[in-house]
Amino acid sequence: MNNEAVQKEREPFVNLSVSGSQADNASLIRRLEKPKGRVDVVLDTDAYNEIDDQFALAYLIKSDEKLDLKAIYAAPFFNRKSTGPADGMEKSYQEIMNILALLGREDLKEIVFRGSSSYLPSEIEPVLSDAARDLAERAMCYTEEKPLYVIAIGAITNVASALLMNPEIRNRIVLIWLGGNAVHWPHNREFNLYQDVAGARIVFGCGVPLVQLPCMGVVSAFTTSGPELEYHLRGKNRLCDYLIDVTAQEAMNCYGGSAWTRAIWDVTAVAWLLDGEFEEDCLIHSPIPEYDDRYAFDNNRHFIKYVYHIHRDNLFADLFYKLKK
Repeated sequence: MNNEAVQKEREPFVNLSVSGSQADNASLIRRLEKPKGRVDVVLDTDAYNEIDDQFALAYLIKSDEKLDLKAIYAAPFFNRKSTGPADGMEKSYQEIMNILALLGREDLKEIVFRGSSSYLPSEIEPVLSDAARDLAERAMCYTEEKPLYVIAIGAITNVASALLMNPEIRNRIVLIWLGGNAVHWPHNREFNLYQDVAGARIVFGCGVPLVQLPCMGVVSAFTTSGPELEYHLRGKNRLCDYLIDVTAQEAMNCYGGSAWTRAIWDVTAVAWLLDGEFEEDCLIHSPIPEYDDRYAFDNNRHFIKYVYHIHRDNLFADLFYKLKK
């Protein structure tokens, strides 16, 4: 890490909140336009938590006509599949390595970084990790005109920590995060968000260009079934067979019975950057994630890009095509 970034890491937190001024919004709106041509991306993923992360990682790597993958960060998670956020992060790190091996992409293992071992203790204290340090430094090589795109599909701790360590990077990145529920949903208790509400409040409040893919009420429509996966992917390669087997096992564990569908949520975050009719979005004033599992709203807040519809069939067609390659 360069001396400037190290100094920023040691400095006390400076308020990251922004006003809703016309100048701020004009800049944000411009930066939230979908990019043309090939772009540099990093992926922040709790890969062992659910099978959708593995689909998303593979889809990203196989979309290299558009996405140039520069780093992969292991995100923390805590549920029945881990003993705590540190264990969840380490299991995610190892699962990233497993997917890279199944893809035959051993060359990418050197750009995988371990992330946070805990969630943010407050809205002014970062959790230091290799992932947060890498993002805080790597983003400084980019500009508003040519940003680094950060795709986040887990708890937002690593990204929020990097923003606290080096606030300047908010002007050099665009964040695409699958987190929170739809603004019309009756509550906002969504896994990626409620694990680290402090981190969510930072990314929704600091003025970083943010694309939100809400879970319940929007991305929850992006589901597939066992027969569909078997028809399109079985026997195509080692990765496809692995994805089918783990998806089926997860579905049986969660839902039981012989009939099920499974949301493959995280693929949609990757798809926002791709060329194709995959999603519909709009500008909204940035909502405020509260600690009581609700949003607060203020029309003086800056804008974010909000995905409100997934073209399910179009996106699955592209996903299946690329996974089979």
